[in-house]
Amino acid sequence: MNVKEILKSKYDLEIPECPKPVALYRPCARVGNLLYLSGQTASKDGKQAMQGIVGKDLTAEEAKVSARLAALNLIAALNAYLEGDFSKVKQVVQILGFVRCTPEFGDQPFVVNGASELFYECFGEAGIASRAALGTNALPGGASVEVLAVVELVEGA
Repeated sequence: MNVKEILKSKYDLEIPECPKPVALYRPCARVGNLLYLSGQTASKDGKQAMQGIVGKDLTAEEAKVSARLAALNLIAALNAYLEGDFSKVKQVVQILGFVRCTPEFGDQPFVVNGASELFYECFGEAGIASRAALGTNALPGGASVEVLAVVELVEGA
């Protein structure tokens, strides 16, 4: 099953268009065989889908969905860069997730699992990455979660 089929059958999701940068950056920057994917939030059509502070406005479960949608936007950036050829992905190397949360909230790893699980479902063992899940007091546009990733491409891709 390919990435598009997995997203549809498991999550009823489709790969959106790659979100347009809102500042001076690229969605992806390549160095050798490593592709650095800029941070993405749970935006849809240029608007934040899930705003708020986790532990106050959103539950951990809701924030996990936000992390999944942020990862979907990372997959959209990857899809655009690879022109739909996900066979060029060798390994998701690293995932870094930021959770906008109350000082007392301590379940950032659970929230960021929304992104990790999506990469695992889409890429199997190659989707399991090193990871950090951090709490923060603010994110762009009031987003509840932001996720970035580093992906290794196969030789010659």
